[in-house]
Amino acid sequence: MTPIETPGAGGANQTIVHVMRHGEVHNPEKILYGRLPDYHLSDRGQAQARRVAEWLGARDITHVVASPLERAQETAAPIAAAHGLTVSTDDELIESENIFQGQRVSPGDGALRDPRNWWHLRNPRTPSWGEPYSHIAARMKRAVFRAREAAHGHEAVCVSHQLPVETLRRAMTDRPLHHFPTRRMCNLASVTSFYFHDGVCVGWGYSELAGQ
Repeated sequence: MTPIETPGAGGANQTIVHVMRHGEVHNPEKILYGRLPDYHLSDRGQAQARRVAEWLGARDITHVVASPLERAQETAAPIAAAHGLTVSTDDELIESENIFQGQRVSPGDGALRDPRNWWHLRNPRTPSWGEPYSHIAARMKRAVFRAREAAHGHEAVCVSHQLPVETLRRAMTDRPLHHFPTRRMCNLASVTSFYFHDGVCVGWGYSELAGQ
């Protein structure tokens, strides 16, 4: 993808909020780690974070905020350092809740074939296995609006997680919140940018600044 571009003219009435997914995580057990503590960036994830920090180094970033989970804080750190900032924490940027947290849920791992878990799979539109999409969208929008206010007239970076970022983009663009996980536009260390003019979102963009 091409680097982030800013549509329209700049100025005090324009604010950009970049919402980033964290980089790759060291997870040799290949479990759904969700909100579990002590899951840190892999070497590749650290390199991804540094690469995005380099791309954003010339941007007018005045506020950097992240989910409280380690992988998000570690992704945000080089971005904040490049601008002489500290990383703020917003609990509403956290990963979504999921009943399968701590289990292996990839095809063939067994958790999804266990009849005891089928009740949790009954309604993918909500979804029945975790935090409702509507709740995720509401809290993510609140976090983005707080970042927008903190960086008024400048740019902010929010570091979050794949499902919350995808749900936010769908909410901000008036698309259905339910979706297939394989169709998410939110790769590792990707950046989804929202452009605000006079407090109104007037556009958005998506970039994979770290490559894949």
